[in-house]
Amino acid sequence: MQETFDTIALDRPSRHVLVVRFNRPEARNAMNTQMGADLKQVWEQMYIEPGDTRCIILTGTGDKAFCAGGDLKQRNNMTDAEWMSQHALFERGMMAMMDCPVPVIAAVNGAAFGGGCEFVCAADFAYASTNARFALTETSLGIMPGAMGTQNLPRAVGIRRAKEIILTATPFNAQEALDWGLVNRVCEPDDLMDAALATAERIAGNGPIAIRQAKKSVSMSTQTSYHTGYLYEIEAYNRMVPTEDRLEGVRAFNEKRKADFKGK
Repeated sequence: MQETFDTIALDRPSRHVLVVRFNRPEARNAMNTQMGADLKQVWEQMYIEPGDTRCIILTGTGDKAFCAGGDLKQRNNMTDAEWMSQHALFERGMMAMMDCPVPVIAAVNGAAFGGGCEFVCAADFAYASTNARFALTETSLGIMPGAMGTQNLPRAVGIRRAKEIILTATPFNAQEALDWGLVNRVCEPDDLMDAALATAERIAGNGPIAIRQAKKSVSMSTQTSYHTGYLYEIEAYNRMVPTEDRLEGVRAFNEKRKADFKGK
């Protein structure tokens, strides 16, 4: 896959883990049109050919911001057509992230406002630094969340809390994000990436086919009825029965060793 982009930085701290960084620290990692295109390409590449990547960490460059949302300086004086064209790119990128078969952990290293908070909501789960701040500020700008925020946030924090967050546009801190269910863990700033990487490597050490099938099945649980979701789960489960990974997992257990999964 392409490894160099204008607005994001890619890093591979270990064989199966990819770190994707919002890389516009001079703009608090705000998302301009180019970043939207770069992110869309990364997520689409992960969908088509993930290669050896088994877990992704999404974070921001620097210690001030994860992502400050849409770049309002670029958006100033945009025509309606230009705004909608840019937003269509953001929409497709967010859907590509949601469809990514590889688990995505958000490591929130600073401010996650607007679209930045929506990235946190769209990740499979999130860890946050103690200095992280969150907000869906769109209603204070005369717009509303438009990158799955009204869909993903209620699933994370509940509908009444989500309405309060969105309708007031009030920022909240990392501890509140933890208490409300938006993030899974709060870490000291210097420990955030180590914690995210340890979890990513734990995921990457499990069966990659199993991880992808389980991710899809869990995601389906909020999209359909209980019984239909279970039927989907069984279909996902049966996909693993004839795999080499299943045989290796059981063999490794009985031989009291770590399994060496190949994704086959």
